[in-house]
Parts: sequence; C-alpha cells; structure tokens
Amino acid sequence: MPWIKTCPMTERARFVLAHQQGLYSMTELCARFNVSRKTGYKWLGRFEEGGLDGLADQNRAPKTCPHQTPPEVEALLVACREAHPRWGPRKLLDYLAPRHPALVLPMPSTVGTILKRHGLVEPRRRRRTARHPGAVPLTTTAPNEVWSADFKGEFKTLDGLYCYPLTVADAHSRYVLGCTGLPSVKQDGAKAQFERLFHTYGLPSAIRTDNGVPFATQALCGLSRLSVWWIKLGITHHRIEPGRPQQNGRHERMHRDLKAETTRPPERNREQQQDRFDGFRAEFNEERPHEALGGDTPASHYRRSERALPETLSEPEYPAHFEVRWVSKCGTYKWKRQQLFISQALGHEWIAFEEVDDGVWSVYFYDVLLARLDERDFKLQAAVA
Repeated sequence: MPWIKTCPMTERARFVLAHQQGLYSMTELCARFNVSRKTGYKWLGRFEEGGLDGLADQNRAPKTCPHQTPPEVEALLVACREAHPRWGPRKLLDYLAPRHPALVLPMPSTVGTILKRHGLVEPRRRRRTARHPGAVPLTTTAPNEVWSADFKGEFKTLDGLYCYPLTVADAHSRYVLGCTGLPSVKQDGAKAQFERLFHTYGLPSAIRTDNGVPFATQALCGLSRLSVWWIKLGITHHRIEPGRPQQNGRHERMHRDLKAETTRPPERNREQQQDRFDGFRAEFNEERPHEALGGDTPASHYRRSERALPETLSEPEYPAHFEVRWVSKCGTYKWKRQQLFISQALGHEWIAFEEVDDGVWSVYFYDVLLARLDERDFKLQAAVA
C-alpha cells in the first residue's frame, strides 16, 4: 500500500477543520498534528484573517534593511558608471569618495551588484592567465626609472587613412606621457615624438619596448637608429622577449582601454582622432583612479625627470687601452686590414674594442657591450639578446 502524500497547506487546512469540529482540546489537537500550541494558534489566527489563503507560506524577507544602499547613493553610482562605462567598482568608489565625503559609500562587492542590477555590467568569459617563467618582472621605485613605449595596432579613420598611435607611459606612476596618432611607424616620426617628450618631461633611465620597428631591427643586438640615439642619451633600451607582450603588461592594459574608448568607432580624420586621444590621456592621468596606486591618479604620483635633454650629444669617451674604430655610413669598420660589417644603425659612430683574451675582443658603443670579436674567424657574436 503506497504512502499517503500530503503537504503543509493540506495539513494546516485539516488542523483548522478539526478545531472547528470541536472533537479535541487544543492541547490534544496540537499533539495529534505534532505542532506546538503557539503554532496551532498562529494558523487559527491566519485562517480567521484570510481564510484558506491565509494558510499559505508568506514571504519571510525583512520589510526593512538597515544596511541597504540609500537610493541617492545608488543613483550617484549608476550616473558615474554611465559617464565612465569602463570603470570598475573600486575606481568608482575612489573617484566619488573625495567628491562626496558626507555620503557613506558601500563596499566594492555591493557596487558590483548594483551595477549588474542596472544592466551596466557586460558578462565576459574568464581566461586563465599564465605568467611566462622567463619574464623578468618590471619593478620600479620612482618615476622615470623606466618608460614603456609601443605602437597600438593600426586602424583606419573614416577618411580611409591609416593611423598608428604611438604611446609612451611612465611605468612607475602609470602616467601616460604621450599618445600621438602617426601616419606610419617610421623612425623619423617616432624620434620627433620622443624628442618632444624628452623636452617636456626630461630623460628616463630606461625605455622598455617590444622588438618591432622602429624600436628594434634584425641587426646586431636589435640595434636601430632610434635605440642608438637613446644609448647616446644615456638611456638603456629594455626589449621584451619576442611574443611575450605580458612582459610589458602595464602598457598593454592601458592599450586595451585606449582602444575601447577612442577607436570604436574611429573619427573622421587623424586630427579629430588626436582630439580623442588627448581626451583619453587627460582623463586617464588626472581623473581616473588607479588600483595599483591605492586609488590615486597617475598625475598625483608623477614628477618630471631631473635629467634634461642636452642641446648637443657628447662623443663617447673610451679608456686609453681601448682600440677605437669609425663606422662608415654603410655600417662597416676596418680591423686588421679587413673591412668588417657591424650594423648600419651605427653608421658615422665611434665604437671601441677591448681585448679580453688572446685574439678575443669585446665591442662597445658608449658603455654598452655589443658583441665579441674573435680574430680567428673575424665573426661577431652578440653579447646581449
């Protein structure tokens, strides 16, 4: 014989009917239905007030919540998010806190829930991040120790012409020093922009780039005309490993926001596109809180370099025991009555040789060790990657 199926609503109705029949006292009736007298009186009271509908389960949610975000704060968060659609909860709070000190702002998790409720959060697929084991972490202790530079991928403005955004940022403060749309990645245009930045902000100790033109070439040590100029200015060139953009992750993260906020859709021409770049740079530096800076803006952490761009470049000074050679326009030099090639990027420059073993020489340009020269086969072996 199968079990008789029942439900709380049916049992409550049977309890009320049995009470109306008057066959049992309240104590006996509650014992038969295995409920307390308090519960029995509760259901009788609900039946008197609402009939059978009063016996249904009611919403147990509290009518008031002392921790609920006030409507005016929620509206402020929504308005700020709509004005800055790519800012997350922490940035919104860091931005609003000093501007509305009298308001009690919620936690970042609560802000995320509010944004999601208002449809202001786009669901995205989480990707597993992997750190390249050979990548050297980028660490800085002060502004201008390392600048990062890159060309954000080219795109066409609405007039059909290509735009190549050259971006330069200070790695320590995240301050975007420059973002300029150029017609190509040729060295002349890039050098002019770096010269302008050096005049404005001074010289960094190092510049970190990828291995693309105009920063590097397939020549010895990746030398290019641009990197040779940096060496002459006393700037170390840091090149990330090929195919490892995560080694310049801070810059790549900024590029993601730059692309989303300034190139979708692109402007009519390069001049109008530059206005978009300038607006992004101003907001990124002056208004946008940065989580890695404790919610501060990059502008509050950046200061100009004490090293100014010199008016003239000094010639290299090599020790007296070095052998010095002049590199021709086509990148060759004379050694032991032979004409040897080193790099066209070093054309019209002085290089030096120091003998470190019998017939083995270290090749220097300024204070940078470029290669080893072995007189047995007169071949250069690059000293750095």
